[in-house]
Amino acid sequence: MKLYIAEKPSMARELAAFLRNPKKFNGFIKTDGGLVTWLFGHVLQPVKPDAYDPKYKFWRPDDLPIVPKQWKLEVNPETVQQFNIVKSLIAEADLIIHAGDPDREGQLLVDEVLDFVGNKKPVKRILLNALDETSIRRANNNLRDNSEFFNLKQSALARSRADWLIGMNLSRAYTIAARRLGHDGLVLPVGRVKTPTLALVVRREREIQNFKPVDFFNINAKFSHVNGDFVAQFKPSKKMLDLPAFDREGRLIDKKFAEELIKKFSAAPHDGKITLYKTTEKKESQPLPFSLSSLQIAAGKSFGYSPQQVLDAAQSLYEKKLTTYPRSDCEYLPTTQLADARRILSNLAASNNDGVKTLSQHAAAEIKSRAWNDQKISAHHAIIPTQKALAINLTEIEMNVYNLIAKNYVVQFYPLHVYDETVVEVKYKDEKFTTRGKVVKILGWREFYVAPKTKLEDETENLLPKMKAGDNVTQDKSTLKKGVTKPPVRFTSSGLVQGMREIHKYVKNAEAKKQLKDVYGIGTEATRAAIIEDLIQRGFLKSSRKNLVPTDKAYLLIDALPDEMTYPDATAIWEDKLHSMSEGEGTLEEFLSGQVQFTNKLCNAARSANFTLAENVFKCPNCGSALIKRKGKNGDFWGCRAYPRCKTTFNDKNGKPDFDRKKFLGEKNFNPAEFEPIISSADFN
Repeated sequence: MKLYIAEKPSMARELAAFLRNPKKFNGFIKTDGGLVTWLFGHVLQPVKPDAYDPKYKFWRPDDLPIVPKQWKLEVNPETVQQFNIVKSLIAEADLIIHAGDPDREGQLLVDEVLDFVGNKKPVKRILLNALDETSIRRANNNLRDNSEFFNLKQSALARSRADWLIGMNLSRAYTIAARRLGHDGLVLPVGRVKTPTLALVVRREREIQNFKPVDFFNINAKFSHVNGDFVAQFKPSKKMLDLPAFDREGRLIDKKFAEELIKKFSAAPHDGKITLYKTTEKKESQPLPFSLSSLQIAAGKSFGYSPQQVLDAAQSLYEKKLTTYPRSDCEYLPTTQLADARRILSNLAASNNDGVKTLSQHAAAEIKSRAWNDQKISAHHAIIPTQKALAINLTEIEMNVYNLIAKNYVVQFYPLHVYDETVVEVKYKDEKFTTRGKVVKILGWREFYVAPKTKLEDETENLLPKMKAGDNVTQDKSTLKKGVTKPPVRFTSSGLVQGMREIHKYVKNAEAKKQLKDVYGIGTEATRAAIIEDLIQRGFLKSSRKNLVPTDKAYLLIDALPDEMTYPDATAIWEDKLHSMSEGEGTLEEFLSGQVQFTNKLCNAARSANFTLAENVFKCPNCGSALIKRKGKNGDFWGCRAYPRCKTTFNDKNGKPDFDRKKFLGEKNFNPAEFEPIISSADFN
């Protein structure tokens, strides 16, 4: 018996329909091509620390870090019934078809079930990038041995266990540290990706709060040439940039100095000379099709949608068979799908969808853009329309997201945008002035597709006259233009996704910045939206006019954590290693060894974490921690939250510590549970 195990019920239904004559039973579907069953995402979950040892029910610093010798999973209580059905079907099967989503997590969530039940049956892998019949047939005709994806599973396991190590240990360590300073009721979830993401918003907000606008000045000169006029901008020499009139960014900030330059440039003689006139043909490629992150960024900028809204819409379009797999981190397409282009373009051109109709009608299916690159494809490819015609009603969000996906696919079948770029340099009064000009030769894909235009700093709107190096020019007029520096903009949800994706821009170490330029960012396509939503739900971020603003809890946490956890350097490098592991470089054991060392280091750092003392608490005069009122054998007393490192205690006097009569008690008289912050695992969920 052949058994397909799908990641979710919706995928199982589409598979069963393709396999013909589906008949539904409890937890599975019988078809002509075999049985189809399903999971609900991860039906297994890592056990809590107290499953390894009951003492871990209480959060104590001396127990940290908790490092399992043998990792354990348990069945999610909400999925026990379906798990048992899948388990029984595996026992009866002769051949198993792994039909998890074509990504790291999709690979793991079926593999972990097979490993958990001790499966020894042969397993094949079907890679479903789309759910229309043509795509399913193609995938089903090209089954691969599941063992080919062992490295992908190892990468997913490494991610899962690293998240557990850091989440369980550092959340406990820093929550305990915060409660020692009187922050009762506060649970601080520290995460491998979540924390540096939160720190991006905190640092950006502080940059805005501390920003002081600075006036700066640009000098433009109008020059006359025998073939016409043009405007060029003054570029100070390296020697001049060392003067105090310029800031570190090379901006001219001294108005008096700027006015003196204007006088100099306005005085006779007005003769100048062209020192460089260079024209280069430039070819601008079509925008690549979307990955999930780039789709979320584009939809956020165009429509103000949150990353979760975009993911939900893309998932719905996928389940309606209109677009391919949504959680893709790839922006390229396999050449095998070129054969589908005419059908897809024809459907879009014949639709009543004004958003893509005109663009599709002028597309040429024979054009092959840079997007068609088999070397860039792993388990999945970019998000594109399927061969199914758009003949159903969509919500406004679904339609807008569909149009974005369709446009970035159709534009692949347009010519390159070709233009001549001219760079001009003028020597005048022994100073340099520069300008750039652009002349479009082939409009190409920009004819029907609106895309962000890149404008260089010194590019003018003037059409440059034909010139050559050595030509004489005359300065007609020099003008001073004042500008004001602007603060950085706050992150929106989609902007934060972009920050997570382009994490190399925010790393602290200069060498790491270079190394990580091509890294896939922090988090995954499937988790970035959820991470942002979780930070909002937990009260660390709040949304204000679609901007994300950190709360007091966010500042408290980020200020107390060491740089290793708040800057994305380490996390980005780990993500790079996880990606390399999926391609066979590195081992699970090596990766986790590094994670254990990192976790141990930060657990030790938590003992001296720089939390501020909570309001309305009594401070221990010996160590600075908070005092807490306890019930003892001889009545109420006050003890230091830093016990057992600090054993300072005070009698209670009218509900306050009696600082006039301090008493010291030996450890034998203490129950450590009375002094440690008692936090259950439920607080962390």
